[in-house]
Amino acid sequence: MRYAVLGTGQVGRTLGGRLVELGHEVRLGSRTRDNTAAVQWAAAAGPGGSVGTFAEAAEFGEVVVNAVGGRVALAALEAAGAKNVEGKVLVDVSNPLAVEEGELRLSPVESDSVGEQIQRAFPHARVVKSLNTVNCRVMVDPASVPGEHNVFVCGDDPGAKEQVTALLGEFGWPADRVLDLGGIRAARAVEMWLPLWAGLFRKFGHGEFNLEVRRAR
Repeated sequence: MRYAVLGTGQVGRTLGGRLVELGHEVRLGSRTRDNTAAVQWAAAAGPGGSVGTFAEAAEFGEVVVNAVGGRVALAALEAAGAKNVEGKVLVDVSNPLAVEEGELRLSPVESDSVGEQIQRAFPHARVVKSLNTVNCRVMVDPASVPGEHNVFVCGDDPGAKEQVTALLGEFGWPADRVLDLGGIRAARAVEMWLPLWAGLFRKFGHGEFNLEVRRAR
């Protein structure tokens, strides 16, 4: 498939690189076509990787992955263009994360989420929130963390969630470890996990960990 990955940070480059390795075509999108990180990524990715503006990437992709920061996600998607995401699965892996006066802050929190904001702003996109609860290495290589740990999906379109679950399977996530939390409103819960994730990161000194949900028999 053709994927648009919006964002040239570590998350976007990691997801894009793994998709290319899996045989997909990926266009990494940024504000400018000559973004240095994107150009370097494409050179390393080979013929399956290309670069463009947010709009050029979104137009190219059959699936759009939002890998920019949560607080700038709407601006990036507005630059991508509503017509370029209409009818497409839009995977939101972002978190509304900022550091203010040395403290981790989330905005929005509890009463809204980035996932919901995107779905409201782009009602004809098929938004699925996923992968925002793990670091980028674990996103594409869940076996790097031992155990039967979990990843989550939520969104209002059942078919879109099935498609994202299949993509997660390509990354190495077994279907029974992908927990469907329901509609896009559930994005609030998975975004609010980030402060605890950050606390664990400080305790462990790295991001190679994840949640394993265990249920009574």
